[in-house]
Amino acid sequence: MQRLEFLKGAFCGLDGIQKQLLIGSAVAAGGILMHAMYKRGEVKSIPLGEGWWGAGKKPLTEDDHIYSFKVQTSEEEIEDLHERIDRTRYTDPLEDSCFQYGFNSTYLKTVVSYWRHTFDWKKQVGVLNQYPHFKTKIEGLDVHYVHVRPAHRANQKVVPLMLVHGWPGSFYEFYKILPLLTENQDGLVFEVICPSIPGYGYSDAPHKQGFNSLAAARIFLTLMERLGFSQFYLQGGDWGSLITTNMAQMKPLCVKGLHLNMFVARRGFKVMFSLMIGQYLPFLVGLSREDVRRLFPFFEKNVWNILKETGYMHIQATKPDTAGCGPNDSPVGLAAYILEKFSTWTELSSTDLVDGGLERKFSLDDVLTNVMIYWTTGSIVSSMRFYKENFKSNPEKRVDAKIGVFVPTGLAAFPEELMHCPRSWAQTKYRNIYSYTFMPRGGHFAAFEEPQLLANDLVQFVKKVEKV
Repeated sequence: MQRLEFLKGAFCGLDGIQKQLLIGSAVAAGGILMHAMYKRGEVKSIPLGEGWWGAGKKPLTEDDHIYSFKVQTSEEEIEDLHERIDRTRYTDPLEDSCFQYGFNSTYLKTVVSYWRHTFDWKKQVGVLNQYPHFKTKIEGLDVHYVHVRPAHRANQKVVPLMLVHGWPGSFYEFYKILPLLTENQDGLVFEVICPSIPGYGYSDAPHKQGFNSLAAARIFLTLMERLGFSQFYLQGGDWGSLITTNMAQMKPLCVKGLHLNMFVARRGFKVMFSLMIGQYLPFLVGLSREDVRRLFPFFEKNVWNILKETGYMHIQATKPDTAGCGPNDSPVGLAAYILEKFSTWTELSSTDLVDGGLERKFSLDDVLTNVMIYWTTGSIVSSMRFYKENFKSNPEKRVDAKIGVFVPTGLAAFPEELMHCPRSWAQTKYRNIYSYTFMPRGGHFAAFEEPQLLANDLVQFVKKVEKV
């Protein structure tokens, strides 16, 4: 009370000009505070932008109809494949080299023999067509997607979900997880949309330069809007992680939740300080014992291993058309290039095995079906160009790198993923983490390798958000 009287007396003792200055300053300070509070509560987003990726000039109107699509093949297509396989020229591997120099050619001959004499592409086309396929034109491109609706039952909540693949994968990666997500999970069930990134598989390849993750995100948002979904969930890994993150940044009010099985943090003092003392005092920098086990020794696990496994990225981000000539012309070259990733990225120690451990998690039918999607569509070069478009400039200076992600986020950290990102690091980018799970096993191709584990984590995350 005495302080109040003192302030009152001090104010009354001021002359008129001083009183006006004081009142004006108080009003300005109040305005600044209110603006700051408003901005804090405001939903932050990045611009949608616009684009046209079709051939030639953009027309005045664009067909926005949705068309049914079926994967097809022919005897001529299969005969051409077999003729090219039969003309393959192999190089003998170095003694005891296993997969340390890439896909071992001795085991490659085993895979190719199965492909040539046992693999039934017509049968696998039937497998691909077990779910409904569609195409629709967006920004000049025919965008392909699989759309799976759950069986209608009483007392169940149907949640729209988009799953986005990466490289060198495809929509087929999700075929094992689809039945798990479209079955009732304690009253919760998903209606799932799996698109092909433009330039991959059955989606058209862009005809113009500049098609990056922001363009893909905008196209997929348009797809969801065209399908009638005003709110939905997203899940992704590899490029799918970046694309779905961009979708959440562009339209945060539409994205009810974002679930990722690959994610990276912003660089900065927090990360650098964690690396300096995290191995010795992890609790001071928000690291758990499991974080320490996965991160350190840091140079060996997160620098040296990355350097060994990202040579492909450097050439695809600079000269994709050159690198793509060989695998686009040779089916065996394509298989070696793609399947080596399904070996090593599933478990890095697989390089010490003569067969690369490829069939530990995958059947040859499954991995060769993925290869055939690239082969029959001739999309390996256009898929590789996606690296060039995303690394044309410094990724850290892009608009999406300058703003966080504020939608509810679930993160599944698989132990064999190429890079480990602790929760404390992820929070620098993803500001509203609802769940962070140390997955017990699995690597880069989570939906393909461990569909049940990924489905369980995704369902638990959505239940948290939905409060069911």
